[in-house]
Amino acid sequence: MRLMMVRTADGAALGVVDGDTVTILPGRSLRDVAAGGAKALAEVAAAAAAAPADARQPFDSVTAAQPFENQGKFICIGLNFTDHAKEGGNPIPDYPALFLRVHSSLIAHGEPMVCPNASHTFDYEAELTIVIGKGGRHISEENALDHVFGYTIFNDGSVRSYQRKSTQWTAGKNFDKTGPIGPVVVTSDDLPPGATGLGIRSILNGQVMQNGTTDDFIFSVAKVVSTLSEIMTLEPGDLIATGTPAGVGYPRKPPVFLKAGDEIVIEIDGIGRLVNPVVAEG
Repeated sequence: MRLMMVRTADGAALGVVDGDTVTILPGRSLRDVAAGGAKALAEVAAAAAAAPADARQPFDSVTAAQPFENQGKFICIGLNFTDHAKEGGNPIPDYPALFLRVHSSLIAHGEPMVCPNASHTFDYEAELTIVIGKGGRHISEENALDHVFGYTIFNDGSVRSYQRKSTQWTAGKNFDKTGPIGPVVVTSDDLPPGATGLGIRSILNGQVMQNGTTDDFIFSVAKVVSTLSEIMTLEPGDLIATGTPAGVGYPRKPPVFLKAGDEIVIEIDGIGRLVNPVVAEG
């Protein structure tokens, strides 16, 4: 099933995406559906089938909200593609590099990414993002995919000069309004197990910059979920970004950084497109 959150006059509402149409179901949230599992999905499917005709809107006419506004944890995995680690001169990790994203850094599909005044080294990163359904701690790798509700798209906008001010990446990864996410969450049963074999691309002003595949993960979805659950309890609606393939802006010669007037698109096969304009900080 393909789900999203939609902005309406009465607040955010759940949307069920079917082709080019979204059926809007007020009073429901993606977090509740993720927590409710198969039973909640069946209820949503029945509600969408019974919805009146005016609940169905063209996809291009709705305004996306973040899939999980005020989400719980947003954990990011760095250097999870060998080619990306190599392009930045980094060693291939034997344990995932971890950092967190804060809520104020996130925006929805269609909202502008903001180039900060503090630096002109604003970069893009196309990333598959895991949505946790069933929570848990000390989850085995063998059972980890049972805890995945679905997947969405993330652009891990990174201010490189601040990322390198210390050995910790938090500063460069958390400028306000630099991390678009969404719009669609695809449930795990509609994708290959562990989201393997999915093409992942970034397209800047019509030019393909990154063109990778999730088959090239160093740490698989199951490995990532299991590893994180050794550290913390995972909860419904938690998000885990899984790293980016080669082709980001900073290693290019000359470097390519985002600037006001750009449009950046992230595509992942089987999930869709995340599209955002870029503006200067006010």
